Amino acid sequence: MAIDFIIDYQCYPKQEFTANGILERLKGRARAQSVIDLFRRSGDTRPVNEIGFEMARNTPEGVEETRIVMVHHLLQQAEVLLPYEHYCQGCPANNTGAPFGCIGQIDYPISSRAERWLLNQLPITGEPLPWLLLRQAIEEYHQGESPVNQMRAPDQPFFEDKGVLVRKLGELTINSNQVFQMLFLAGHLQPAYGSMLLLFFDAIARDMNADEIMGLSQSPEDAFERYPFLMKADSEDDQSITQLKAFFRALYLAWGLNVRLLMDV
Repeated sequence: MAIDFIIDYQCYPKQEFTANGILERLKGRARAQSVIDLFRRSGDTRPVNEIGFEMARNTPEGVEETRIVMVHHLLQQAEVLLPYEHYCQGCPANNTGAPFGCIGQIDYPISSRAERWLLNQLPITGEPLPWLLLRQAIEEYHQGESPVNQMRAPDQPFFEDKGVLVRKLGELTINSNQVFQMLFLAGHLQPAYGSMLLLFFDAIARDMNADEIMGLSQSPEDAFERYPFLMKADSEDDQSITQLKAFFRALYLAWGLNVRLLMDV
């Protein structure tokens, strides 16, 4: 289980397979390889075309059904992407440098360290303009019980920390549920909204005047030169933080290209 994100930059492979079609084939290939590796570690040397696994899913009627999936079918479905990988070379939306690098994920459970890291990126009162914008945004996520509470139930796999982390930023108090909701439960991320998230989480410089901040809603042609991406890899990062930084870089590229970042949580 993971949060999937896709830079909605149109290209020939997406025209042929759709963004979701590419995503499902890549996820199927990864799932198939994981199953093969698991079988091999347990000493099972059967040919790949004899290996299968059970997959459960909920039907539109709300009934759970289980079916057997053969791994070679998943691998065959993904093989059709191979002739299209060269289109990813030099693509401005390629976030990773690998084929189909416009697609990424954040695996569950999200670590407690990563949630603290997110809270620590937020602007303080000494940065008045970003702080005021953050306060305005947080007010939208402070009505009633957070839907993220259910994701923190003891039997749920989404978070390492089942409690809610809180940070005080002057008179503003923000918690980790609000951060998650603001980042991942707002639907597909439009460039204007993405620019504010980049500002809030210190992915681009925050020392701007009000007019310049408001002008971020549509990125200029020289966005990547004027507003470099600030997040760097750190040897102390855990997997969740590493994947979150990749998410923010994908958001940055989507904003700079004036396209959406598609989300599937």
